[in-house]
Amino acid sequence: MIEIINKGVVLADKVKFNEDVLSKLKGLMFSRPLKRGEALVLVADQEGIFETTLHMFFVFFTIDIVWLDKEYKVVDKKRDVMSFTPLIIPKSPAKYVIELPKDTAKYVSIGDVLEFKKIKED
Repeated sequence: MIEIINKGVVLADKVKFNEDVLSKLKGLMFSRPLKRGEALVLVADQEGIFETTLHMFFVFFTIDIVWLDKEYKVVDKKRDVMSFTPLIIPKSPAKYVIELPKDTAKYVSIGDVLEFKKIKED
């Protein structure tokens, strides 16, 4: 398992990575709402704006979104992104998109460097 940490605060400890085209395309569509501690990380093939632009079609709950560059630095964030929002475009090129439960991004600021830490499974 992987934890996502910012300044000592664990943002998520149940993290799923979507790296292939189909899983990135599906994202959270038709999924159950994210619970506290859960996150979905979409990994772009290359750093960019187009590659990390999202939509919320068929996502039936509100989420927070954080965009990171290849060094895990936060380049943008959006809070309270509503269902069926057609386009969510980051302000800067990103490599990673983290989809989090609503109100989780309040612990993150642009410029923060997040840590992805492997945790020991029992």
